[in-house]
Amino acid sequence: MRKFIFILFIGLQLGGVSAQQIKTPDQLYGQLFIDVQMQDALKDGKTFVDCVPKRNPKLIVQDYLRLKKNKKAFNLKTFVAQNFIVPDTNAAAVITSNKPIITHVNDLWTALERVPSDKTANSSLLSLPYPYIVPGGRFREIYYWDSYFTMLGLQASGKNETIENMIRNFAYLINQYGHIPNGNRNYYLSRSQPPFFSLMVDLLAQIKNKEVYLTYLPALEKEYAYWMDQSAATKHVVRMPDGSLLNRYYDQLNTPRQESYKEDVIAARQLGIKNPEIYRDIRSAAESGWDFSSRWFSDGTQLKTIQTTQIIPVDLNCLLYHLENTLQKCYANKHDTVKEKLYKSLAEKRRQSIRKYFWSASDQWYTDYNSKTKRPSPVLSLAGMFPLFFKLADQQQAELAKTVLEQKFLRAGGLTTTLHNTHQQWDAPNGWAPLQWVSVTGLENYGYHDLGKTIATRWVNLNTKVYHNTGKLMEKYNVVDIHLLAGGGEYASQDGFGWTNGVLLGLIKKYNLPQ
Repeated sequence: MRKFIFILFIGLQLGGVSAQQIKTPDQLYGQLFIDVQMQDALKDGKTFVDCVPKRNPKLIVQDYLRLKKNKKAFNLKTFVAQNFIVPDTNAAAVITSNKPIITHVNDLWTALERVPSDKTANSSLLSLPYPYIVPGGRFREIYYWDSYFTMLGLQASGKNETIENMIRNFAYLINQYGHIPNGNRNYYLSRSQPPFFSLMVDLLAQIKNKEVYLTYLPALEKEYAYWMDQSAATKHVVRMPDGSLLNRYYDQLNTPRQESYKEDVIAARQLGIKNPEIYRDIRSAAESGWDFSSRWFSDGTQLKTIQTTQIIPVDLNCLLYHLENTLQKCYANKHDTVKEKLYKSLAEKRRQSIRKYFWSASDQWYTDYNSKTKRPSPVLSLAGMFPLFFKLADQQQAELAKTVLEQKFLRAGGLTTTLHNTHQQWDAPNGWAPLQWVSVTGLENYGYHDLGKTIATRWVNLNTKVYHNTGKLMEKYNVVDIHLLAGGGEYASQDGFGWTNGVLLGLIKKYNLPQ
């Protein structure tokens, strides 16, 4: 595995910053990085890549290679503590469970806010110019798609300035690196996340005025260029059998993730797989935000069959349809009829392709598409609600999908992510805040108010119940057995938690739900 460590970002140009100028933790620390991650010197693999060195990394590595020869006297955990500022992994953003839940969330915004600071030498954190909200727990940085749903709560709390500051930060990242990375850490630069930037701009335009579209037009265009392989050969574009273009998730690296190094190395060893492309599929699932899910497994069950780069995701293409529509809107406001027509045409072509490739008549549901088998995916997931969220389904399709949703996905605590329990966190029995919002809004778009309110009520009640029992709002919930915690995934369920707070407040406000 070691031979892959030192090839990160070679030849990859990231916007205005050359990748060769950026040293990720594995590049800085070499063998020390490998040993810390593989020997569990720190409980969570993400902790070490978030550490800040107390002195020159070259000197730290030199001392490490010298001192570790004395195996009896050397302690790796002690060495890390002596040479690095280790982030506090135990700090929980808990105020009190005695306050009303809305008051609790409003208090949490302060706990989860981070303010700009000077760039720290050899830190993995990418500096941002404006204040922002982090999800919480081990997620100590801003995250791309999380932030849209967090903004829904910030809007409900009247924190419009924070929303605008976060959007300014994302525009800064686009201008600086050519895209919005997974999060503002240098080890996330090889991938993005579901492209919600255009929805954030929409949200801000509703708060302020249409001039927002012109302000962020350059950033929106760069975002589109990244996803469409125009600014760099990112390989996100796939030519479909009829010649049309759709998109997939595709991380730029085929190495173990720095923040989950041991997990990825062990997974590859256990699977007996020597092809490093498994790492790209793992990383690409991380770009999707659904890491991990039966959506990406060829057998619908096991990680060893992961094939993310062969899957054309329905949700990603709906998001890019919205981006194309937003660019059309931008140019309409600018009175540039040529580019307005261009993006209108691109959006229409994508709309037709979404209908053609993602609607499964047999399942009566929108599914992903497998580019290798040239067939719809057999896995039904809440990603299938994105066409309703963006009003891409016709009324008959919406009616059929509504029935499937109610009969198969609706549970005591809200909507389950998929119908499969694979022990992965983006599968049953787990429910996630963003997918509740997308589904509820999708139902409302087609007039299914009662079902939307039922889902919202069950989700809010579950969030409230857990809060009163624990004093926390969680990253995800078990919606099937509301007496059990959510599980699965590579880390313990996190509390904080940005997008849960946002969707909770948004749904309470939308339906005027009692607390």
